[in-house]
This record gives sequence, C-alpha cells and structure tokens, in this order.
Amino acid sequence: MTFRPLGDRVVIRRVDEEARTKGGIIIPDSAKEKPQEGEVIAVGPGARDDDGQRIPMNVKPGDRILFGKWSGSEIKLEGEDLLIMKESDILGVVETAA
Repeated sequence: MTFRPLGDRVVIRRVDEEARTKGGIIIPDSAKEKPQEGEVIAVGPGARDDDGQRIPMNVKPGDRILFGKWSGSEIKLEGEDLLIMKESDILGVVETAA
C-alpha cells in the first residue's frame, strides 16, 4: 500500500536514538523519551497561496529532520508507527558534512 499525504503534510518515521550514553551507561526503554529526529517518508504536493498557486515543499523523501516534542499525529500504517505533521511543524533539516 502507498500513502500520499495531502496539502503541506509530511509523513515521518522516527529515528531511534542510542540506548547508551557517551559514558557507556545503558538507558532502559522506560526512561527513554521519544526521539525528535526523523526521516521523511512522503510529502504532499504543497499548500496553496491566496492566488491558488502551489507553494513548493522545502523537504523531500529521505531528508532527516528535527521536529518539536509534541508535533504531529501518530498513526500506524502497515504495522509501522509513523507521524503525520504539517511542514511548518518541522524545525529544520539535518545535513551531514561531506
């Protein structure tokens, strides 16, 4: 099954954080917070401005992003936990140095 978000919505898969601190301490699942970093899975076509023109999206599938702690709506699609949020809820794109 494929899922295509509408408007300026984005589908995101959370990226798992390390279960161990830099000092080597293992963090149990019950003490972990949900990660605020994710990978863009799908994007909608973009919102429309007052004149009806499409506003292009700033993210694309495959981008790693940061988002707010309470952003988005959690959904389960084909057994996988995903998030759907508006593009405006995304704080930024994580770019790796070459």
